[in-house]
Amino acid sequence: MRAYGTPHALIFPIYGWSLTHIERSFFAALLKERGRGQLTGCFRPFLTCAKRRACGFSAGPSTLMRKIGFLLSFCGGVFLSRAFFLISLLFFVFTVNCGINYYRNPFSYEAGFSMSPSSPEELYQLCEYLVGQINESAMALKNRPEGSLDYSPITPYPGQTSETPAPPAFYLREMGKLGREAMSGLGRLYPQLAGWYPDPKPLVNSRLLSVQQLCGIYSPFTIEANYNREMPYYNIPHTICHELSHLKGYMREDEANFIGYLACAGSSSPDFRYSGYLTGWVYAGNALAKADWEGYVRLYGQLPPEALEDLAWNNAFWDSFEGPVAEASTELNDRYLKVHSQKDGVQSYGRMVDLMLAYYRSQPDPYGSRK
Repeated sequence: MRAYGTPHALIFPIYGWSLTHIERSFFAALLKERGRGQLTGCFRPFLTCAKRRACGFSAGPSTLMRKIGFLLSFCGGVFLSRAFFLISLLFFVFTVNCGINYYRNPFSYEAGFSMSPSSPEELYQLCEYLVGQINESAMALKNRPEGSLDYSPITPYPGQTSETPAPPAFYLREMGKLGREAMSGLGRLYPQLAGWYPDPKPLVNSRLLSVQQLCGIYSPFTIEANYNREMPYYNIPHTICHELSHLKGYMREDEANFIGYLACAGSSSPDFRYSGYLTGWVYAGNALAKADWEGYVRLYGQLPPEALEDLAWNNAFWDSFEGPVAEASTELNDRYLKVHSQKDGVQSYGRMVDLMLAYYRSQPDPYGSRK
């Protein structure tokens, strides 16, 4: 399973005009006074006596600090002050909109989940439930009637291959709308997720994320959820919800994965349910393969053919971008997560399984009906 990106964005200074305007006014007045042969008013202290005499200006007292200030303004002091201000501003915005949230109470605590070790039997039950929901949602996708709200003339999944056409713009817009609705619906169950959500944005040049093997990225500077539009389509709904969860302050990747799973599972759209359950199976199935290989093989054989095609294409797609860029991106992402108290680094994504087990353990009838 691929990673989600560390926050970054390009920010342009919004204060440049005002400083430039002041500088121009200063030097225009300075030149005007120079043309008169004297320097008066607030400009007098900024030149040394020698410079004033050389330029034809009348001499006058000048403090050392004002001399230094004048020289720095000509030697890049203004540029350095702008750079310092810009860096400070970016750091402040990052801290407020992103960094500080790595140290908040985890979602499992706020939701009242009991995190405890689980048995292989519990893990098998979870995976069995996920396989059943994948089959149900895949069937709903194939059987939805033409003309219904969920109908699309181009259905990119289930069953995507390398020959499947790219999703049209209207399809991506619909995915964004459904993602917002799914997160709003989850907010009615968990007040900490309630509120307004912006439209998630597919990156125009998504290849920049693909070569780094990234599904999406949250920008704390513009408060935007961005996702990779060229990745396998079953990833898109879950990634949308994952990135939108960051806007509510949940920066831990395992929690964002879990919140995205809950939002997709509770969606009215079979596209989102299929995406959520298949993503959940990838994580839980990998854990089951380590704990009970025979059980994993048995459940894997019960997946619908469309899901198997999606999983195969998902592996082939990401494998095609293996290389130095992807390795460097993974290493950078790993270090970034560890710096922000995610001691497992990129491996913390696997903790989503513990959250899923804790969630269903808290339900009165965990696997009796779709949650």
